[in-house]
Amino acid sequence: MGGKTAAKYHTPRFILVPALREDLEVLVPADHGPGKPWQRRPAPVLTPAPDYAAPPIRIGYARCSTAQQELASQIEALQTAGCFKIFQEKISTRIKVRPQMEAALTLARQFKEAAPDQVVILTVHEMKRLARNAAELMQMSADLQGHGILLELLTGPLSGVYDPNGMGSMFFAVLAAAAQIERNYIREKALEGQVTAAAKGNHGGRPRLSTTTCSHSPSRSRTRASPSRRSPGS
Repeated sequence: MGGKTAAKYHTPRFILVPALREDLEVLVPADHGPGKPWQRRPAPVLTPAPDYAAPPIRIGYARCSTAQQELASQIEALQTAGCFKIFQEKISTRIKVRPQMEAALTLARQFKEAAPDQVVILTVHEMKRLARNAAELMQMSADLQGHGILLELLTGPLSGVYDPNGMGSMFFAVLAAAAQIERNYIREKALEGQVTAAAKGNHGGRPRLSTTTCSHSPSRSRTRASPSRRSPGS
């Protein structure tokens, strides 16, 4: 090279495309130039580009079937996951209309309508908190897919964040089948337990009252003793 630095480099590709030759220019540092020997300079400090992507918005939903069951463990897990708002209710999945579940989905849809590029995630503790059978789970999958809402499971063998679009639709189908199989398994085990108990003479329900118990129960007499009448001459 002879220690010379060219202000512009002309290669065959630039000769074939003159526009590139006019636009491309190599910036030369002040201490480098024609006739000056090359010297190693310190590596430039690269400033990382700022990340303007907004964090995902998580809408939490907690549910249990009876009033005796507790929601504290679910709510604590949802809070740890960073949920923006948590909806909770004690209601059985046998009831088709669950008000707090509808409220959670409505809020998630409102976020997506206001900011279509915003990532919105419906977060639940486990799969069985969503639906009781495959039909309901597939219907919910279609609703989430239509609005671009992601689903997150915090526990279980399939825990993680899933997109109902693309490969996520296959996952929702697997979820639906797994939920249905689990429900059938629980039902079969319950029926087997009832048959076994009936064979041992235990038919469930409240114990019947025996005739002996009924005969010894205190009874109230509704008759009152009338006062004795005295004759006028006595």
